[in-house]
Parts: sequence; structure tokens; C-alpha cells
Amino acid sequence: MTAQRGKDLLLKLINGGTPTTVAGMRSRRIAFNTDTVDVTDFESAGRWRQLLAGAGVQRASISGSGIFKDSASDEMVRGLFFNGTIESWQIVIPDFGTVEGEFQITALEYSGEHTGEVTFDLALESAGPLSFTAS
Repeated sequence: MTAQRGKDLLLKLINGGTPTTVAGMRSRRIAFNTDTVDVTDFESAGRWRQLLAGAGVQRASISGSGIFKDSASDEMVRGLFFNGTIESWQIVIPDFGTVEGEFQITALEYSGEHTGEVTFDLALESAGPLSFTAS
């Protein structure tokens, strides 16, 4: 993958079947993780750890920060957080592909400087299987 503009990494909420870019995201990050299952026993060769393939819990974490473009997007995200709603989201990674699935907002923070705008920080955790479509 060649160098890409950070603004092309998009976080979209699939609301009513239509993906909508969430607010004015200035920075975003996605991480994929898998827990391991250790099956090492006294017969393991050289006492090296052995892992069970395909047995760990997989998850994706997304975080971002930015500004809300209007009160409607602020209200929508805030409502999802306070209601603990699990929604379908889409993450577009340039020259890589699109990840889609259900996520729950696990953190929502607001901050602001005396001479600046109010910003937010958002964190989502996967809440089910994810699909991946290559670019």
C-alpha cells in the first residue's frame, strides 16, 4: 500500500441502510486484535509455547476525534452512547478495503479550549462478526 491521506480513512454509521460519514473526524484509528489460547503441555517440543489456531476471541477497536458538523450528528452519537445501542458501522481504509459490522460506542469525551471549538473523542468496540471487502 502506498502512502495515503489520513482524511481518506472514513468512519461511517449505517443509519437506515445508508452509510453516513460521522461528523468532522480529524483523526481516526482502527486496530484488529485476537486473544490467544495456550495449549502448551508437558509434551510440547522443547517446552515451547503452542497456540490453538482459530480459537481466540477476535475484536476490532476504533477511535477518533473531531468536531460535530451540526447538532443532529452530535445528538445521534450521544444518543447511541447513552442508550448503549449497538449499530452497524463501516470503516473505509484507502487502497485496502472496507470493514463493516456492528459496534458499540464505549467512550465519548468532549473537550474545548477557551479560544477554540468544542471537540470530541469517540471509541467503538466490535459487537459481532465483521465483514471485509477488498478495494
